[in-house]
Amino acid sequence: MYGLREKKYEYLNKINITSTKWERLKPSEPYCFFVPKDFALQAEYEKFWKVNDIFHKSSFGVTTSRDHFVVGFTKEEVIHRTSIFTGNLTDELVKRALNLEDTETWELSSTRQMIKGQQLEENIHPYAYRPFDNRWICYNPLLIERDRKDVMQHIQSKENFGLNLTRRLRDQNWDHVYVTDSITDKTLLSSRDNCYFFPLYLYPETNNSEKKSSVRNLMLFEPQADYGARKANLSPIIIEQLTKSFKKTPSPEQIFFYIYAILYSNIYRTKYSEFLKIDFPRIPFTNDYKLFLKMADYGKRLVDLHLLKSPEINPPIAKFQGKGDNKVEKLRYEPTRLFINENQYFEGIEPQVFEYQIGGYQVCEKWLKDRKDRKLALDEIKHYCNIATAVKKTIEIQKLIDVIYPKIEEETIRSV
Repeated sequence: MYGLREKKYEYLNKINITSTKWERLKPSEPYCFFVPKDFALQAEYEKFWKVNDIFHKSSFGVTTSRDHFVVGFTKEEVIHRTSIFTGNLTDELVKRALNLEDTETWELSSTRQMIKGQQLEENIHPYAYRPFDNRWICYNPLLIERDRKDVMQHIQSKENFGLNLTRRLRDQNWDHVYVTDSITDKTLLSSRDNCYFFPLYLYPETNNSEKKSSVRNLMLFEPQADYGARKANLSPIIIEQLTKSFKKTPSPEQIFFYIYAILYSNIYRTKYSEFLKIDFPRIPFTNDYKLFLKMADYGKRLVDLHLLKSPEINPPIAKFQGKGDNKVEKLRYEPTRLFINENQYFEGIEPQVFEYQIGGYQVCEKWLKDRKDRKLALDEIKHYCNIATAVKKTIEIQKLIDVIYPKIEEETIRSV
């Protein structure tokens, strides 16, 4: 029962165990839910390939426990805060200036002592914070709670990108998938559910104790390889099965793009919604090579759009209009216009673009809300226009994906 206490009492005074309309449940393994679930498609769905079986290595995103200190909109903001932390002020003044508190796992005074002499500016890196919201982080293990270095080292200042997903979902709809090419936050996709990061490539381990294990695992599918080079973070089994079906070996990027396109199919999301909320998604791989390439092409377009590296974002669909100081105050949306204050607005923001969600966030609204009371620089205004364009193009590509998605399931490569 949900609601106010008085309403619950009122209901219970009228209803008893004999007058309640009961529904018989049929819990099934492995989850045994005590709420109604429609698992009629379970047998079909379980023939697909589970994402965490496709990718060899993954982890949660980064947990800082002190975003307001180590994460900033600009690199200069983070440099300024870290200079206060390493400066000559007393511990008490630093706590007040940076709004920091000791916790069970972190103490300001001892951390300041350990960090003395370190060049923290060298630890500042781009940080994928929210969809289309790239910030900066002081990525130093002494300052953040869980750095997930084991996996994040493969994308830190390297040519790589990765898939971000939730495993279990408390948000109403499943649209929790996004690509990033930098160190990634655990709440990238939702403030309620942690995000898992699956890098496409693995680079040589920087931690010597982990290097032997990494090399041993990589030998499973590339025994003759040079271990100074990056390796695809993909199961040898899926590569073998795809090669067998296609009579040629698809590239790691093609496999990634194909997966990304499937996860952006609205047909797929709706059809398997019950399963997507309770575990990692499963991917249907077609055995039709031409269809695979077509879907991978759509996936590449989506990846390029979401990393804002696509030529399709030019020219942008939105324009910034009105006179003022560019300060984000109270947002107000009117059809095609999104006001950031009384006089200034972004024009060309269609309702479907404004309402579009990635994960638990309404993208076009969230990005601006997080910048309330800030004055937008010219680069930020251009960036926002590109976001709106990328979202509109995403919606268009999703429609194209759904045209061919039914053919994907006609004949699939069964998981082994």
